Amino acid sequence: MKGLILSGGTGTRLRPITYTSAKQLVPVANKPILFYAIEAIRDANITDIGIIIGDTGEEVKLAVGDGSKWGVNITYIPQEAPLGLAHAVKIAHDFIKDDDFVMYLGDNLIKDGINGLVEEFKQTNCNCQILLSHVKEPQHFGVAELSDGKVVCLVEKPKEPKSDLALVGVYMFDKSIFEAVNVIKPSRRNELEITDAIQYLIDKRYVVHPHIIDGWWKDTGRLEDLLEANRIMLKLIERRIDGDVDDISQVLGKVVVEEGAVIKESTIRGPAIIGHSTKIINSYIGPFTSVHDSVLIKSSEIEHSIILADCVINDIGSRMEDTLLGRNVKVYRSNTKPKAYRLMVGDNSEIEVI
Repeated sequence: MKGLILSGGTGTRLRPITYTSAKQLVPVANKPILFYAIEAIRDANITDIGIIIGDTGEEVKLAVGDGSKWGVNITYIPQEAPLGLAHAVKIAHDFIKDDDFVMYLGDNLIKDGINGLVEEFKQTNCNCQILLSHVKEPQHFGVAELSDGKVVCLVEKPKEPKSDLALVGVYMFDKSIFEAVNVIKPSRRNELEITDAIQYLIDKRYVVHPHIIDGWWKDTGRLEDLLEANRIMLKLIERRIDGDVDDISQVLGKVVVEEGAVIKESTIRGPAIIGHSTKIINSYIGPFTSVHDSVLIKSSEIEHSIILADCVINDIGSRMEDTLLGRNVKVYRSNTKPKAYRLMVGDNSEIEVI
């Protein structure tokens, strides 16, 4: 069995962060989202992985390399444009050949992994296994309609969903999917939709097996989802203090302080992670906050946020929360003091708080 990870999309819902970075490389608990997908596939004993790449392909290659750090073999498959999930399957045929494979959307997280799901696919001897989850806003997803436990219809982002069962971004296929992707036509979005390809399998009497997942799953395409994913993954960390914490500071609960980090006259309340060579001075870092490498935070309060590398946050005068800061962002206080800030800021920005 092989793995296919899609890492080509433009990430419009996370702009301006994704103007300068691949959305799959935005870190959750200081680890790029894409890395969780690679680990999930590897942990299911799949070692041959293809990654679909687009405009941010060089950045993805630089971050992932040949896969040796995970003990897997990575093959990069360029996609000329984001022409749909089924198009990604189509161009991966030379890599997949006639093997079964798992397709994993690179901006998705499944907390409990996919080991059991892969085994279920093998045991059921089906042509396709789709993962489904009950969601509050199914109109934003591909939606499945079931009858007596069987899939009867799939619709991509319907205006009036007939169920609340959304397609989770992980699929298992055998070679029959290539018949489907070579027959279907582009949708109104001018994309080859994976929902249309799977609907083709259903209509042609191939066996499409649904699995409704019980555990936590998140599509991290929006800010609020990314922050929730960060919160969930931080709950799983184990306390580890490798950096320098002075006697005045308090580090409470499940907190990781990486080597080279310095904590002075501050309180860190977990779960939280502080990256390499980061300095926290006279500040409060609250629960569910990830601070990446080489960040300086001084005389400030931050909670439930993601701070990327090389940022400077100085004397902001009010607590920052529900925030995602891109790399090399500067945030500092001016004369007046608003009560709170909610920010989503792209790389290489500078903000003067007024």
